[in-house]
Amino acid sequence: MEKTFAGGRLRHLREGRSMSQAELARLLEISPSYVNQIERNTRPLTPAVLVRLTETFGVDAEFFAAKDTARLLADVREVLTDDTIGEHLSPGELDELASNLPSVARTLVRLHRRYRDATESLAAGHGARADAARQPHEEVRDYFSERQNHVAELDEHAEGLAVELGLRPGEVRTALAARLADRHGVTVTSDGLAPSAQHRFDPAEKVLRIAPGLRPGQAAFRMASELALLEARDTIDELAAAGTFANETARRLARIGLANYFAGALVLPYRSFLGVAERYRYDITRLCDHFGMGFETVCHRLSTLQRRGTRGVPFSFVRTDRAGNLSKRQSATGFHFSRVGGSCPLWIIYEAFGAPGRVLTQIAELPDGKKYFWLARTVTRPAAHGEPGKTFAIGLGCELRHARRLVYSDGLALGAGAAVTPIGMGCKVCERPACPQRAFPAIGKDLLVDEHSSTFVPYPAT
Repeated sequence: MEKTFAGGRLRHLREGRSMSQAELARLLEISPSYVNQIERNTRPLTPAVLVRLTETFGVDAEFFAAKDTARLLADVREVLTDDTIGEHLSPGELDELASNLPSVARTLVRLHRRYRDATESLAAGHGARADAARQPHEEVRDYFSERQNHVAELDEHAEGLAVELGLRPGEVRTALAARLADRHGVTVTSDGLAPSAQHRFDPAEKVLRIAPGLRPGQAAFRMASELALLEARDTIDELAAAGTFANETARRLARIGLANYFAGALVLPYRSFLGVAERYRYDITRLCDHFGMGFETVCHRLSTLQRRGTRGVPFSFVRTDRAGNLSKRQSATGFHFSRVGGSCPLWIIYEAFGAPGRVLTQIAELPDGKKYFWLARTVTRPAAHGEPGKTFAIGLGCELRHARRLVYSDGLALGAGAAVTPIGMGCKVCERPACPQRAFPAIGKDLLVDEHSSTFVPYPAT
C-alpha cells in the first residue's frame, strides 16, 4: 500500500485554524513530536490518524491524497529557466516546493507571468500598459487549467437540465428549441444572419439566428450556449467574477468559455456520456456517431470528465494548425504546455496533417521520464468555393498507465517493449541536448562554439 505523506496540506489546515501542533496532537490523541514529524514528511499518515483528521477538519480523505504535481513542477521549472532570474533549484527542492507548498509555487508562477508580460509590454513600447502583452485568451486558458478543465457547478447544473428536458441523441435540437421558446420566448431561425457568423442572439427581439450551414451537432451546441446564458447566468457571472482577469475583455471571454462549457455538458451530459465512453473504450468515432457530435467537441468533452467520485480518464486536449499555433489547450493531467519557444516538432499532433482523417497514436516520454499516450487526427471545416477552409489537428493524451482503457492501444506494446518517442516541452526549455530536431538553443545553457568542428546536433551546449 502506498504511503501517504501530506505534511504541507496538514500544516495549511492547522495554521488556517490558528492551532498549535500541541493542540492538534491532543485532538488526534498522538504526541506533538508525531505531528511535527508528519508535517515535515518524515512519517506518513496512518489510516487511524487519517480518519481522525477528516473528522477534526471536516474534509474528505481525498484532500490528503498524493497530488499529481507534474504540471506545476513543469511550470516552476520553466520560471527558473528564465535567464533573467539566475536561480537554480535541484529536482528535490522543486518537488518539495510543488508537493508541500503548492500555493507558493502557483503564486511564483503567476508573479513570473506578470513580470514577463510587463517586460514584453515595455519592450514593445507600451510603457504604462503593463498588461498589454498578456492576451485575454491566454488568461482564460489559465483560468480553466487551474480548474483542471472541470467546472463542477456548471457540469452538475447542465446535467440536471438535460435530465429535465429528457435529451436524447438525435432529438437535442428539437428539445432545446422547445425550451428556448416555452421558457424564454426565444424563436430559433436560420434567416437574416451574416455569411461569416455562426449564430447571433438578439435579446430585444428574442430571436436566435443559427447559420444554415452548421451540422446538427454544431447547431445544437450554439443553441445550448445561449441557453446557458439564460438559465445559468448567475453561476457564470459568479465564476467569471472570481477569476483574476486583467480587464473586462478577458472577463467577457471567460463568460463565453463558461457558457460553452455548460453547452458541452448539456448536449453531452456527464454520467450518460461517461458511461457510453467507458462502454466504447473511448472510441471517439463511435461516440461521435452515438451522440451526433463532431470529433473536436467529443474530444474536448472527454478532457472535462473529472467529477469527484466518478472520474473518467484524465485527458489533455490540444488543437493546433499547420504552423504549430496552439489555438486550444486544456489539461486534466500533469502534461505541461510550454509558453516558451513553441511545442515539440516530434509530437504526434504534427504528423496528423500528413494523414488527414486518420487517428494516429504515439507513446511520448518527457524529459522527466513520465510517459503519455497520445492520439491525434485532423478535422476540416469546408468552405465555399474560392474561400479558404480550416484544417486543424486535434490531440488527446493521457498518462500511459491509462492507455489500456482506450481502444486505440489494442495491439500496441505498452510495457518494456513499447516504442517510445522522446519529446520535450519546447526547444527553449527542453532538457534533451542531443535532439537533432532542436530549433532553438536551450535557455540558460552556454553554447559550445568551435570554429574548426561541427556536429549533427543543432546548438551544442557545454
